Amino acid sequence: MTANFVKSVALLTLAALASSSCGEFTREGRSPAIVVVRSLLVARGDTPDELGGNLLSDVRVLRTSPAPCSDTSPCATIFNDIGEVQMSLILKDPGVPGIAANPSFLNQVTINHYRVEYRRTDGRNTPGVDVPFPFESAITFTVLNDGVSSMGFEIVRHVAKEEAPLKTLAVNGNIISTIARVTFYGRDQAGNEISAWADVGVDFGDFADPA
Repeated sequence: MTANFVKSVALLTLAALASSSCGEFTREGRSPAIVVVRSLLVARGDTPDELGGNLLSDVRVLRTSPAPCSDTSPCATIFNDIGEVQMSLILKDPGVPGIAANPSFLNQVTINHYRVEYRRTDGRNTPGVDVPFPFESAITFTVLNDGVSSMGFEIVRHVAKEEAPLKTLAVNGNIISTIARVTFYGRDQAGNEISAWADVGVDFGDFADPA
């Protein structure tokens, strides 16, 4: 096998990979609309109505009711934590002065799944050691063409609080500060793939329970 032949094969392989990647990128970029995350709010699982811009994720909640839980014999309980995202659509082409372009029904995007990844600012990001494992889950809602659409989702799973590194926080009293990136994936009504992401702060620890 000659050096020229090896070089030719390598170039053809790179070209094929580039063509494949370009095709996927072109399809994702083909939609005339963009999904914009207007807000991403989060809440502890035991207080789901108290949505805010940062999450204190309690790895263990000591409940004193109902029976047999009591002040003298509290029940250690694990809650998953939740989020709420608000999204809207804008067009890549805003139109011309005096004639604004607005998204149509064909531009509406149906979100079908999402992914959550956690990272730390100190660079220690090994899943299962420094941060919880990333996960994906299904979700279905449509970002409408004429307003803001919202949907709730799970941002911290029950199982994550039973795994390293979160499980030991109930014993050692440490706190792990992370940034959670939530990426939403979907398609517009013409089949073009679209994604959008947002970050939110998540601190894990055995925090004081609500009175």
